Amino acid sequence: MSAFARVTLPLAALNFLNQASRALLAVIGPALALEFGLSASDLGLLAAVLFGAYALTQLPAGLALDLWGARRVQAALALVAAAGFALSALAPGWGWLMLGRVLTGIGVAAGLTAMLQANAQWFGRARVAAMTGSGLLVGALGGMMATLPLSLILPAIGWRGGFALLAVLALAVAAWIWLSVPDAPPGFVRPARRPLAAELRAFGPIFRHPAFLGFVPAICVLSGLSFTWQGLWAGPWLRDVAGLGAEARATVLFAYALGMAVGSFATGHLASFVQARGWPPLAVSFAAMGVQLALQLVFALAPPSGAVALCMAWGGFALAASAGPIAYAAIGQRFGTELAGRVATAINATMLALVFVLQTGVGAVLDLWPRTADGGWDPGGYRAALLGTASLQALALLWAWRAARQVRPCEA
Repeated sequence: MSAFARVTLPLAALNFLNQASRALLAVIGPALALEFGLSASDLGLLAAVLFGAYALTQLPAGLALDLWGARRVQAALALVAAAGFALSALAPGWGWLMLGRVLTGIGVAAGLTAMLQANAQWFGRARVAAMTGSGLLVGALGGMMATLPLSLILPAIGWRGGFALLAVLALAVAAWIWLSVPDAPPGFVRPARRPLAAELRAFGPIFRHPAFLGFVPAICVLSGLSFTWQGLWAGPWLRDVAGLGAEARATVLFAYALGMAVGSFATGHLASFVQARGWPPLAVSFAAMGVQLALQLVFALAPPSGAVALCMAWGGFALAASAGPIAYAAIGQRFGTELAGRVATAINATMLALVFVLQTGVGAVLDLWPRTADGGWDPGGYRAALLGTASLQALALLWAWRAARQVRPCEA
């Protein structure tokens, strides 16, 4: 059996649940807002707590991955995710649902980084991006499952049934990882354990590294904007600005997830292709940032009309955003494989902290406008939020351009 099937695929399955947990709220969010009487800020906080817990778990998870390996860490975390999904399914009120989302955030926290670490250990440098892209394709299928397919069965099982289904899948993934993933590749020697304080100090050089300081802000905005919109606000935008009904919204969100899936595979293989020919793999991610910036301006100033145009626009936004994790792998190659888990989680923690701010921030901006007659939010609020996030991305790109003048292309 290939290393991809034994190692990357089971770990990607937990990332499948990771993506599904993010996309789910964009589908059921409007229903939750009505059932629990939530404001835009409340709904934004409900989405953001998953990312907050996810972010706070990153550094401990990265340390655990480097010390104990992906098999043990991910099998345990998948059980935590199952508990979070189950609590969300049974939640009698908003507070319990919040707690369920916190547990889910902890459980899926290493879904991406464990796969990145394992790929760095099992594959050669020029193959890491391609294998990561293939694994991300599997993960992106979770986002697809949580959109149109789930919306079709929600009338029968309800939003609680959707969470229960994810709980069962998380239990299955925990067993798969435990039974399939080896503890380490042949010949790999895990570094000797040092005192915990010494292990934690290893994060210091990562956060101070010129490549981290220069490029990670733009990378975090690229991925963070995707999670902000796919994880919650794209669904309400499609209702309040584009005027789509529930089924049409689910179709566009499915196109979003499809763009993420196709882009994950394509950008990963493209990054490996350009790296094998001497080009910096980060070039792919920075080209994607330009596309994402342009599309935000389109959504703010000239929103597309019609399901086909909306599917193409949001699918293109997702395809561009899918280049974010490939940049994680590129930055990670600046460090030794023994630090692979910590490098990936350092980037992810930074990005997820940004997502927490962005998701709650968009909700706060929307609440500056009065609610519409049908309980939605004013299109002017969305316009202001999109112009704000576009400005943030432009600043991050300028910062990265400045860094690119100081870091040699082969190091980027």
